[in-house]
This record gives sequence, structure tokens and C-alpha cells, in this order.
Amino acid sequence: MRAVLQRVDGAQVEVDGEMIGAVAGEGLVALVGVTHEDGPEQVSTIARKICELRILEGERSVLDTGAQVLVVSQFTLYGDARKGRRPSWSAAAPGAVAEPLVAQVVEAIRDRGVEVSAGRFGAHMRVGLVNDGPVTLLLEA
Repeated sequence: MRAVLQRVDGAQVEVDGEMIGAVAGEGLVALVGVTHEDGPEQVSTIARKICELRILEGERSVLDTGAQVLVVSQFTLYGDARKGRRPSWSAAAPGAVAEPLVAQVVEAIRDRGVEVSAGRFGAHMRVGLVNDGPVTLLLEA
């Protein structure tokens, strides 16, 4: 499982012109990709990192500040563009595997008392954010 974690000063995700998730003010956006071997251990590790990394202002975490998190599924994190001009997506897990794992990441974050919203799996989403810092990290579990 991979996540691109961005510290933001506001973010939102829209599907068909409707805002379905947002971060108001300081928080994090987590773009989450799933591969074939992922399971509960990877869910736990990614959720813990999202909640506990001290990357917000003053070296604090979302648990320290009560900041919000927006999770957006992104299979393209497993794209391989090393050869040719067309990326390969074979390392990305199929939707039937990935969708429940991304939902489990959201629930694991929520279970820690963090306010979390999410995109819509498989939908064409428009994600807008203000990267604060900028701070962007790649997490792997």
C-alpha cells in the first residue's frame, strides 16, 4: 500500500460537480493506492502513519491538533512508466480488492477519533488543495 500524504490548508474532492469530501483549514490529504499483496497489516500501518506523523505546524500530528483528513483512492500510485509511453497498471490491485481496503483505511483513521472524509472509489474525481509548506511525503506499507 502506498500513500502520498500532503499537508494542506484546505482541500476538497468533487464528483459530477458535487463536493463529497473536504478539509477545512489545516489538515492532510492522503492519496491511497493498493497493490495485490495488501491486507489488514498495511491498512493499520498507513492509518497509523497518517494520524501520527508530526508534519503539521509546530511538528504536531492530526491527533495532536484535531485536524481533518481527506482520503482519495488512487490506483495510479502503482503505475509503471519505466518502459514505453503507456504506463502499466498491473501492480495496482483490482477494484474488488482495493475498494474495501481503502474503506478500511478511512475507518481505521476514524476509529482513532480523527474527522475523515473520502472520495468515491472508481469515480472520476476532481481534487483541489492548497499544499501547505509544501509538505508532501510518500508512505509505503
